[in-house]
Amino acid sequence: MSSIATSAPVTGSASKSTGKKVGVSHVWLHIGLLFFTFIACYPILWVLALAFSGQQSVQIATLPAEAGFLDRLRAVTPWPQSFSLQNFTDVLTEQPFLQWLFNSAVVAGLTTIVGVFLACTAAYAFSRFRFPGRQSGMMAFLVSQMFPGTLMMIPLYIIVVSWLGLGNSYFGLVLVYAVTAIPFCVWMLKGYFDTIPIEIEESAIMDGASRSTIFFRIILPLAKPAVAVTALFSFMTGWNEFILASVFMTEEARYTAPVGLRFFVGGFSAQWGYFAAGSIIVSLPVVILFLYLQKYLVSGLTAGGVKG
Repeated sequence: MSSIATSAPVTGSASKSTGKKVGVSHVWLHIGLLFFTFIACYPILWVLALAFSGQQSVQIATLPAEAGFLDRLRAVTPWPQSFSLQNFTDVLTEQPFLQWLFNSAVVAGLTTIVGVFLACTAAYAFSRFRFPGRQSGMMAFLVSQMFPGTLMMIPLYIIVVSWLGLGNSYFGLVLVYAVTAIPFCVWMLKGYFDTIPIEIEESAIMDGASRSTIFFRIILPLAKPAVAVTALFSFMTGWNEFILASVFMTEEARYTAPVGLRFFVGGFSAQWGYFAAGSIIVSLPVVILFLYLQKYLVSGLTAGGVKG
């Protein structure tokens, strides 16, 4: 009994010291995370400062060698000398930027609809049906993701522009973006469909439900997280892509927003203020979509990765 009584205080002190060590390690972990977060956000702060400065060039102060620490800190701080919305006003009124945003919205919206529909139906077939070529088809989807997008630019241009005659059109760009996004979306959705118990479908079949009813009224509502991630990925593919859009779209009136931003910074002029303001405007729809779909993102990205 005496040995037990004497050992109790030692255990308590050990737990307190362990708690202090854990607390200290968490402090350093948070400091490190804040440091790397600041490094990641620092370029974005410069974009915001330039967009709200009302100027077209980056003003970097040149300091003498004897300048103090506070002077050097002010020189590298992304803070405009005066705040102005002139860059945003000029981009939206004096430039055809609204037309470019409309083009991006049309292309991204159609890409999302086509990509999600084809990916959902294909993933459900790969998950529930057994047919010849099922494994090889999934492997072909996986192999297609190993090649960079620029490698497919020439064959896609030949097929879309020369053979199909869809150059400089929304449908050609939507076709290319949907085909590009489908392999990744099929793999993710197929993994999520595998986690849904098949007994639910068997019960519905016994009640007289058809395959289409099961798919649209049972499976898709249960797979909302994966469908949300798929829709977000398809939308971002059509909204942010630059290389293929710059190749297929030859008329200024049909440029998408990323292609239009390129002309603010060229070989003869550099309108960095317009470029920064336009970049912020282009980023807003994606940010809003992320905030709206954030409740589905974590479960949608993790649940489909446990089964293949």
